[in-house]
Amino acid sequence: MIKEALLYKKLKNKSVRCNICQRRCIISSGKMGYCFTRENRNGRLYSLIYGEVSTSHIAPIEIKPLFHFYPGSKWLSLGTLGCNFRCLGCQNWEIAHYKLSLGDLEAPRDERQTPNSKFKITKYISPEEAVKLAKEKRCKGLSFTYNEPTIWFEYTLDCTRLAKKEGLLSNYVTNGYITPEALDTIGPYLAAFRVDIKGFSNKFYKWLAKIDNFKGILEVTKRARDKWGMHVEIVTNIISGYSDDEEQLKGIANWIYRNLGENTPWHVTKFIPYLELSHLSPTPVDTLEKAQRIGKEAGLKFVYLGNVPGHELENTYCPKCDKLLIKRLNYSILEYHIEKGLRPGRASGLEGKCTYCQEPIPILE
Repeated sequence: MIKEALLYKKLKNKSVRCNICQRRCIISSGKMGYCFTRENRNGRLYSLIYGEVSTSHIAPIEIKPLFHFYPGSKWLSLGTLGCNFRCLGCQNWEIAHYKLSLGDLEAPRDERQTPNSKFKITKYISPEEAVKLAKEKRCKGLSFTYNEPTIWFEYTLDCTRLAKKEGLLSNYVTNGYITPEALDTIGPYLAAFRVDIKGFSNKFYKWLAKIDNFKGILEVTKRARDKWGMHVEIVTNIISGYSDDEEQLKGIANWIYRNLGENTPWHVTKFIPYLELSHLSPTPVDTLEKAQRIGKEAGLKFVYLGNVPGHELENTYCPKCDKLLIKRLNYSILEYHIEKGLRPGRASGLEGKCTYCQEPIPILE
């Protein structure tokens, strides 16, 4: 479905500047932005993917991964088409690298009409239908994932507003390249912000995603936590030879500690070769263990290994008594030893405490 964009500025000669992501594309009439999902039609900017769902699953929160945010809960997880990054080794490249063509959808029409999807690989799901389905399936809320949620901002905003009204929560699984003004628009309706910090240098981001300066990602991530009280967790998918050096890993760990706090979970995950990086090797486990040690040395209390099923470092341990609190295998919880309701958390929940020593554990329940 086509819908006029919310955040854009009209310029001279019917050009516009899109203000949804930090690329801030300047788009001439009849052209599209970098994400290939927004089109300038005669001086007005339109999203071509409102409600166009390419992927829909009822998924556990652990798969995001979000380990300290309502463990064991289910979420209606939705993805669309396109991305503002198109990373070289994207694991969801079939949808994230999808490029719409000009005129893929019909001209803007009366939104009261029932729209039909114009893409063979999507299905239109209205915000009302999404929220209804989440409630029917007894989900905790909505998760926008699989590809970058920022690019269908208008849809996610409508969904999260309605979800909050209906007593559901919402989260973004994001690359963090949203603009501050877009974040501030959706901020009141997002409970969690799971952000990729893919590396810690402009050189790395330029190589991976054609991003000149990654510092805006850091600023927005801190803003999500400080201004909007979102629960934040960080993921770094470590690519051998590109983002596994100590300088970058220490940079990420120290930044998290200083700006988000010692209790912020950091997930260091195994890179699985895909797409243009298929020739690389998967990340060695000892590299992930090295990153975990770097995180702990920086002062982080919770550093997890990802994509290594059965590894002891995908579990949660008490930072005071070292007892096992949550035992995980893939995306399942096998043991749970946290007592509920110690104190209010930052994202509409209560934080727990260790069953054994009563240490406060910053896991929302």
